[in-house]
Amino acid sequence: MKIKDEYDYIILGAGSAGCVLANELSQNPDNRVLILEAGPMDHKLMIHMPAGVHHAYKDPSINWNYQSEAEPGLDQRNITLPRGKVIGGSSSINSMVYMRGHPQDYDLWASRHKLSEWSFAKCLPYFKHCECSDRGADDWRGDKGRLGVTRGKLDNPLYDAFFEAGRQSGQGYSEDLNGFQPEGLARLDSTTKHGRRCSAAIAHLKPALPRPNLSLKVNALVHRVVIENNRAVSVIFEHQDRVHNIKAAREVIVCAGAIKSPQILMLSGIGPSEHLNDFGIDVVRHLPGVGQNLQDHLTVDVVHECTRAVTFDRYQNSLRQLAIGLQWIFTRKGFVASNVWEAGGFIYGNHKVDFPNLQYHFAPVNYEYQGEKIKLSQGFITQLDQLRPRSKGEIRLLSSDPAHRPAAHFKYLSDVSDVGELVEAVKRIRELLVQRAFDDLRGRELRPGPEVTSDRDIEAYVRVNASTDYHPSCSCRMGVDEMAVVDAEMRVHGVDGLRVVDASVMPDIVSGNLNAPTQMMALRAADFILGRDALPEFHASFHFQA
Repeated sequence: MKIKDEYDYIILGAGSAGCVLANELSQNPDNRVLILEAGPMDHKLMIHMPAGVHHAYKDPSINWNYQSEAEPGLDQRNITLPRGKVIGGSSSINSMVYMRGHPQDYDLWASRHKLSEWSFAKCLPYFKHCECSDRGADDWRGDKGRLGVTRGKLDNPLYDAFFEAGRQSGQGYSEDLNGFQPEGLARLDSTTKHGRRCSAAIAHLKPALPRPNLSLKVNALVHRVVIENNRAVSVIFEHQDRVHNIKAAREVIVCAGAIKSPQILMLSGIGPSEHLNDFGIDVVRHLPGVGQNLQDHLTVDVVHECTRAVTFDRYQNSLRQLAIGLQWIFTRKGFVASNVWEAGGFIYGNHKVDFPNLQYHFAPVNYEYQGEKIKLSQGFITQLDQLRPRSKGEIRLLSSDPAHRPAAHFKYLSDVSDVGELVEAVKRIRELLVQRAFDDLRGRELRPGPEVTSDRDIEAYVRVNASTDYHPSCSCRMGVDEMAVVDAEMRVHGVDGLRVVDASVMPDIVSGNLNAPTQMMALRAADFILGRDALPEFHASFHFQA
């Protein structure tokens, strides 16, 4: 593809947000759109096989391979941070759980951060417009969008026990966590369609690529955005050892994610001036909030042996792998069509929170990594995420070289209240798993182990074992105060023609997985950019325990 000298819109990053914007902005044939992606096309088979998720996100050829800096709250460990470096971004390597978060998350954005345009009633129509759910359309769901959303279908007695234990324990049960009752335990949705991963690239980008006004350049490393007279005028990027400077007639839209987007802004001279001066970067706009407010979901797990041979480790057998692989190739059905994490839920860790502060992910298998290989065993794993952490970190530069990774300081558990919530999380998992629904399935607790009982011992276990659930966000947040980076329409404060559209602009992390909210936000951004009327807000009814 020959690169032109100028485009109307240049999108930096072909991830969840960038793919949505590429499709929306290029629908008008008069709009010349260029999308730049640092990674390759999504040709790897394991990307498209849902059960191949663990191979996909460990593949270094499609992954930024980030690590956090040493985390004092997590026993000085460096936490592995896989981020997609491929078209589709992290939607091409994630676990495909489709979750919007709790409606109250968005209402808090509107009230706490003075972002009235982001109440849930205004966001819900975009969630519905984006998705094509096999549950069908109703007040909460859409069935005509581009993003395939499929309810989990695998039969397994461990899933059944999990749901029944929710009822028995009082933690609750829901038919649809993205529907009327966004609390309790439930069968989860995944971003799959016809048995294949439905990444943002599959849903949004590839259908638009035949348009002559849309250009995609892969393996293109962005160096910086050029700002002149407080306006973004071009993008400098490297491709095949050649550096290009391409003009943007209307806007540059940064969609590189919560780790990379603040790095691009800072390399472009937008950020905390003292920090930029340390690297010899000319400051074009002092925005102290760039890279600040970094948030993530920390997760802790409890692992049990299973007393019955019903767990997914049975698929390690070579002949069975061949059989299920052929089944998927010819029918797109069976185990390979599943993302494995088909059960989960939202629960209350204590009676003081206004809405669920913990999220389950449940899998009928135990696994551990031995180097780059995964070993399965007869067991089941129950994870709980802390959904609204008070600990906040930052993204900082380590170098002015765009090829050098930035420093991610999450500062996990720096707020003591987060420690207490994760101790509660372990207790809630154990409370669930002792229910009689698990009596003929539950074996020995392998992790943390029956000897770990006191709060002090559980805290020690958390600090040594807790890890990310791969949801970095909020590092270029929306808002109106001096630490905000973008406004309610995701325009960078003080710089014309420049927006940030991805999970980094969330003012606070949502209570759930981030892929669905990011695509929703990108759909809204397209309306802002193009001057289209917003979809009419819709006030759906919900059932809350609190």
